[in-house]
Amino acid sequence: LFPSVEPILPSLQEDGIVVWVLGSGPYPPGVVALQELLDEASEELEPEDVWEPKDMNDTCLYIFTSGTTGLPKAARVSHLKSIMCLSFYELVGASSQDVVYLALPLYHMAGALLGIITPFSSWVCPGATCVLKEKFSASQFWDDCRAEGVTVFQYIGELCRYLVNQPQ
Repeated sequence: LFPSVEPILPSLQEDGIVVWVLGSGPYPPGVVALQELLDEASEELEPEDVWEPKDMNDTCLYIFTSGTTGLPKAARVSHLKSIMCLSFYELVGASSQDVVYLALPLYHMAGALLGIITPFSSWVCPGATCVLKEKFSASQFWDDCRAEGVTVFQYIGELCRYLVNQPQ
């Protein structure tokens, strides 16, 4: 996707935005080529005290949320909450044999942590399949589920009401 960003690269850099790219270069100065860094990285793990959080309530990542105002904003997610999300599918009895259907935005906690990270975690559902839908469609939902062999659907809000209101 770098060619899409390249025309506006100077203005991004003026605003202090760093562009990171994964893929073969060459790239203009100031663009961080991740592949080169990965190639140079050691195979040895860093000691635990380097990567282990000092406090499980420290920030692990940020997600976007609309909150009560409806305007997008960043919300802090702690290491503890991230780990708790890994238990979600275990709580509902999912396994590595399941096929998870996800039509939620990946920048949202429900989409990213519950929808993507959990099926890929090595201790909850190792090897589970995650089917990504670009945008939720009540009219296409059941056909998608049958075609992909979906066994788990992760949802929020009104999605189930939309499904129930579809013609039989």
